[in-house]
Amino acid sequence: KMLRRVLCTVLFMGALPSLAEVSQGHVSVVLLGATGDLAKKYLWQGLFQLYLDQVSSGHSFTFHGAALMALEPGQRLMFDVLKKLSCPQDESPNRCAVLKDQFLKLSQYHQLKTAENYTVLNREIEMLLHQEGLKEAGRIFYFSVPPFAYTEIARHINSSCRPPPGAWLRVVLEKPFGHDLESAQQLAAELTNFFREEEMYRVDHYLGKQAVAHILPFRDQNRQFLDPIWNQHHVERVEIVLKETVDAKGRTTFYEQYGVIRDVLQNHLTEALMYLTMELPANLSSAEEVLQRKLQAFQSLRGLEKNSAVVGQYQAYASQVREELQKAQDYITTTPTFAGVLIHSDSLRWEGVPFLLTSGKALDERVGYVRVLFKNRAYCTQSETLRDAGYSQCKAKQIIFYIGHGTLNTPAVLVSRNLFKPIMPESSWKEAAVQPDLHIFGQALSDYYVYNPVKERDAYSFLISSIYHGRKDFFITTENLLASWKFWTPLLDSISHQPPRLYPGGVENQHLLDFEMVGGELAFALAEPVELLHPDRPTPSDYKTIQSKFRQSPLVSMWSEELISQLASDIERAASRAVAHSGQFHLALSGGSSPVVLFQRLARHHYAFPWRHTHIWLVDERCIPLTDPESNFFSLHSHLLQSIRVPYFNVHPMPVHLNQRLCVEEDRGTEMYAKEITALVANASFDLVLLGMGTDGHTASLFPHSENGLEGAQTVVLTESPVKPHQRMSLSLPLINKARKVFVLVLGKGKHNITSLISRVGHEPRKWPISGVSPSSGRLVWYVDYEALLG
Repeated sequence: KMLRRVLCTVLFMGALPSLAEVSQGHVSVVLLGATGDLAKKYLWQGLFQLYLDQVSSGHSFTFHGAALMALEPGQRLMFDVLKKLSCPQDESPNRCAVLKDQFLKLSQYHQLKTAENYTVLNREIEMLLHQEGLKEAGRIFYFSVPPFAYTEIARHINSSCRPPPGAWLRVVLEKPFGHDLESAQQLAAELTNFFREEEMYRVDHYLGKQAVAHILPFRDQNRQFLDPIWNQHHVERVEIVLKETVDAKGRTTFYEQYGVIRDVLQNHLTEALMYLTMELPANLSSAEEVLQRKLQAFQSLRGLEKNSAVVGQYQAYASQVREELQKAQDYITTTPTFAGVLIHSDSLRWEGVPFLLTSGKALDERVGYVRVLFKNRAYCTQSETLRDAGYSQCKAKQIIFYIGHGTLNTPAVLVSRNLFKPIMPESSWKEAAVQPDLHIFGQALSDYYVYNPVKERDAYSFLISSIYHGRKDFFITTENLLASWKFWTPLLDSISHQPPRLYPGGVENQHLLDFEMVGGELAFALAEPVELLHPDRPTPSDYKTIQSKFRQSPLVSMWSEELISQLASDIERAASRAVAHSGQFHLALSGGSSPVVLFQRLARHHYAFPWRHTHIWLVDERCIPLTDPESNFFSLHSHLLQSIRVPYFNVHPMPVHLNQRLCVEEDRGTEMYAKEITALVANASFDLVLLGMGTDGHTASLFPHSENGLEGAQTVVLTESPVKPHQRMSLSLPLINKARKVFVLVLGKGKHNITSLISRVGHEPRKWPISGVSPSSGRLVWYVDYEALLG
């Protein structure tokens, strides 16, 4: 009998205590995609390491390689891989040879293509265990296959290949886990039909990297040193970086679908970010507590905007795509191969601290690290030559979790000597010998306490061992996965058509990809060289005639980013003039999505704006509580008010929520707002009203065929929107037309049709309310980007 013979041989080698203890239970491991690249490079070696580590544990094993390939060629390919397996250096050659031989005997290949194939596999496992008189402890199914195959495989396992009652099932899934929030939700929902949450282990192999896996234990063991300084008051910034020298050649099919943000930042670097920012649980060994704290850290992240990222693409990428995907020569790809992203957490601990996540292909070096840089308020009077350089308080203070490659070429934990001497577990980390010629971030290695692993191990070996032991804290739960995609998807959508900066690759990149933080946004530090600029992007000179008038009023038209910059400057100029003239500036702002980028621009770039003398009013509001994220006031507060110093009594939200009711006519909210305007705004004439334009021609919350607000004496009205929430409050058209200035902002291709239509129609506010905007004694200016104007 095969299993019994193998066990007896191992017993003879002195590896096991007794045959009785061997029979505690049997574990069947099924590797799907057993002949694929990942299996060849890492998974079979990881499974062999599991066997080496656990052969004395009391469980017996069998290993089942599976793929779509027919039996004979599949078996041949699989065993070619198994024969090349290696033992750790500290393993004796004799024992290694015996265990490798036994591992091969315990491994077999199966073709898994049809439902019947899965039934046969299940029957074979049951028959083998029956013959050996062994009880099944559990089964591991490792999905090393493309995600589109997950659902069908899951259905087959669930219907005909589950272990018997009392035995556990562990299903291991490899990324990508979806392409965005919607696809991740769909895949998660499909898998939930077949597996329970505790049965699924989603692998992010970065969580198995020794330096990354040690972040939480390091924080836990060094609480006494870190508690006072692990916060916004002491941390200057955090960098999480993965640089690669290789390009995407041979992988462009995958890369065109995913790009660098989905491939690296949304998973690997975000997981490291969570380990840094999450609050430590009381019990680090509780997987449930760790995963819950990770989820809370996700929920504290501030949403990403388009200007939170810079993206690049190495020059040869487009031609590689055209060649490998057989695309036409004029095929354009905007897939980023480099990205830098600025992330903020709104938790009390981390508020204001910039977290920079960076990754790219075809860069100058291969390296990965997590770097926590501390603020340094010291000034050292004594000259540097007389100081103990290693402990100097004037040197940079940092903690680095060095993932691998680069200068050190090994995993490491480095702590500046002028911080503290860390507590490290002697069983797994050792203090490294000083190498005086090496420098890390401009400092000699002797400036740090440096620790290396006692024994380097592969990430997959660690993760496979964790799966065997049922440790879920090194894996991605469904809840955490969806939280991550919810965070990243808006950014991915916003930059999907943004032309990336081109870079030549390797050391030739020089400073081309350097970027800087400016007012909470990221921007490349250097202008893009003309020879690298995209030839496909039209420039204003390509448009032969752009009229300077729109509906007989001045028109300003540019690319959206330049347009927003111009609009913000024009609003500041109007504010400064009004304050100089009358001592105050009354600004009425519309809601909706278009003004958000303007609000951010004003908050981050216009520090001379006379906010102390500015009154901010709402043009319109949805009839929902002001604390609701859908509220116009909530958006205004999130993107502008919380970042500027405007006196709180100068902010005038619309009274849509009175007496615990929303926009009830008897509560007279419209009259209250009208009286407030009359009391504070001279002649009820706002200095500036900012409007938008809907695809149906509405402006403010004045919709086509609206019964209120298009004419008459009423200044503030209740209206009905065709979309939810239906009830709105709005300034009326006659009140808007009393303003000294009215600016209309129109952005995006989606507004092209209505922009073309409105350019031709006359004064017909009942059909198109925007056509009724015509200040009686003020000035109307249209700010329309090229996409809205020209399509």
